[in-house]
Amino acid sequence: MIQATNAGRHLTATETNVLRDIKPPVEIPNGWFWILCAIGAVVVAGLLFLAWRYWKQKQQAAMVVPVIPPHVRAKQKLEQALGLIGDPREFCICVSDTIRLYLEERFDFHAPDRTTEEFLYELQATDLLTRDQKESLADFLKRCDLVKFAKYEPREAELRDLHGSALRLVEETEPVVNAPVQAPGAQQPVEATP
Repeated sequence: MIQATNAGRHLTATETNVLRDIKPPVEIPNGWFWILCAIGAVVVAGLLFLAWRYWKQKQQAAMVVPVIPPHVRAKQKLEQALGLIGDPREFCICVSDTIRLYLEERFDFHAPDRTTEEFLYELQATDLLTRDQKESLADFLKRCDLVKFAKYEPREAELRDLHGSALRLVEETEPVVNAPVQAPGAQQPVEATP
């Protein structure tokens, strides 16, 4: 006879074949439970994604620095240069560097790295400026070079004329903002004639 051990006591084969009570049924969730769990997980993931994206956009918006157009920046620098008018050399360096940087930013023409002669030679081969503007710019840069390198001491009137030439070049070459377009069929305003 085969004997089995149960907690220190020996059981006989007849005792091991004793019937036990039936275990209660295990509840198996229906398909809707799993579908609702999946939908809930997707909604939570979507909300987390939206919260993350909102946080990222807010962070990027705080970091965005407004871009100042080249002509506005050049006018600001030219205005600041007037504070140096008592020192002709520094004034001319500031004004000519401002114009060179403006031309580079506005027309993507590499001006600051070149000598005046190289710059003017390359400028003649382009159609970035009109002939009059090119001549005015050449005169302006040569007059600035006289002060910067030849130690020429101009009077304040000459310096103000240089400043005016620089400002005129910026104003002539700044981008033109288009006038608002009227809707088709709209009537043009009639000007009163005396």
